[in-house]
Amino acid sequence: MNLPKEKIVEFVRFCIVGAVATVLHYIIYIAIIKGFDVESELWTNVAYTIGYVLSWFVNLYLTARFTFREKVTAKRGFGFAASHCINYLLHMLFLNIFLAVGLSEEIAPLFVFAIVIPINFIFVRTVFKSDLFKK
Repeated sequence: MNLPKEKIVEFVRFCIVGAVATVLHYIIYIAIIKGFDVESELWTNVAYTIGYVLSWFVNLYLTARFTFREKVTAKRGFGFAASHCINYLLHMLFLNIFLAVGLSEEIAPLFVFAIVIPINFIFVRTVFKSDLFKK
């Protein structure tokens, strides 16, 4: 399989942005669960969600401007939000599965990221490259 150089570079930029957003998400999540020292499954989900939402804004801007070199339009913002709703549900599903099988709160998100990030690339690339979301 011979991929065009543009797509490879685009994927590398996506990975860089994804790494920034993921690290930010993880830092916020860990800060909340450690800072408030509340041990409950509900609190873990709330902390994970707060980290996800805050990192989402950084992710949107960097994905548009750096990864795909496009402007953030209302349609793209909506498409990005919709793709991230699906992405968020996948995050929560896998987080809770990994917690249920006994992974720690600190380690479970790392497995979630490994599964969900490649899926998210497909969704987000569609938003920024499809004619449906232009203007």
